[in-house]
Amino acid sequence: MNRKCIGCGAELQSINKDELGYVPKDKLKDAKYCERCFKIKNYNLKTVTNLENINNYILEEINKKANYVYFMLDILNINEETIKTFKSIKKDKCLVISKLDIIPKSIKCKTISEWLKEVYGITERIIYQSSNKNINTSEITNSIKNTKNKEAYLVGYTNSGKSTLINTLLEGKDKLTTSNNLNTTIDFIKIKLDDFTIIDSPGFTYENTFYNKEEFPLIKNTNPKKFLKPITYQTKDITNLIIEKRLSIKTSVPNSVTCYFSNDINIDRVFDNEEKKLLNSKTIEYKIEDNTDLVIKSLGFINIKKTCTLKISTELKELIEIRKSMFK
Repeated sequence: MNRKCIGCGAELQSINKDELGYVPKDKLKDAKYCERCFKIKNYNLKTVTNLENINNYILEEINKKANYVYFMLDILNINEETIKTFKSIKKDKCLVISKLDIIPKSIKCKTISEWLKEVYGITERIIYQSSNKNINTSEITNSIKNTKNKEAYLVGYTNSGKSTLINTLLEGKDKLTTSNNLNTTIDFIKIKLDDFTIIDSPGFTYENTFYNKEEFPLIKNTNPKKFLKPITYQTKDITNLIIEKRLSIKTSVPNSVTCYFSNDINIDRVFDNEEKKLLNSKTIEYKIEDNTDLVIKSLGFINIKKTCTLKISTELKELIEIRKSMFK
């Protein structure tokens, strides 16, 4: 049986340097990590890894072989696309809302659970978890021990915190490879931990994203590592919010809008008379009711307080979702 890289799950090989799992021939016998993982861990390598048809591959595997599935999803990436993927899992499953340490204290877990049921029809068990603060980690491990064969798959979208959770459980043992690169994990990795087993998986990927795969600083900035501080803007009917110089948002009436993004995301307030700073783009209009969330997939969401017509630049319209607000 071919050995796999313990960091990403790729089969180790020394034949083709351009293929996944490569290790120099003289190091292959004793290697634990592929060359790619070694460079990510030790030299912070920035790399683009394309995994074709990865979402279907993951779903086919777990729907065929899984006994139980934990689906990790952080609060900034709850949307129609990610929830659709969760619902595509036909085996017994649990939704894990990860990175609880970044969630503002004003957002209560009970409120999120009620809202998930009302807006997205989630009836499965929900666990709120943080690896950094070690919150509810034991709840996950204890529940795995109670499953058939004491084994469960851990899945989720890229950068949802799967590998970080497992590394927390591994303690002094060899760690999985973690990074802000997309698709760091290549294939399924079976990890035996005392009296239970976790199977880590590659990350699901979005059909479209706010960033390009090569935009490593922006990818890093979209993934908050510390407590999220929502920013509220009081807008006028001539105010344009420009997000990272690629998406503009404008309300038809004076309004209050609160951005739930990583605080490393750049947002400029530009007025209609500042033509040189405005995005040269067409817009699409949305009718917004009081207290509505505007979702920008792979980035986060904006809470809009008052009824208005919302104008949004069309370049990234495939990322937009309008939903009932998470806030009552």
